[in-house]
Amino acid sequence: MEHLDPTHIQDALLTSAGWARVGLTAPSARLREQAAKELALTICERLNAAEPLDRNQLPLPL
Repeated sequence: MEHLDPTHIQDALLTSAGWARVGLTAPSARLREQAAKELALTICERLNAAEPLDRNQLPLPL
């Protein structure tokens, strides 16, 4: 398994939907669960994102 970098998780949390971050403190259990799911999806999406292509790297045919 690949090592997780806490800064990637931090960035994902800080750029996630504001309602989801606030929703974790909601009095309603249903809203807290929806907010947690949204945050988890955002983190997974950011951690599984493909690395940006380097424009300085020449593509070589195989």
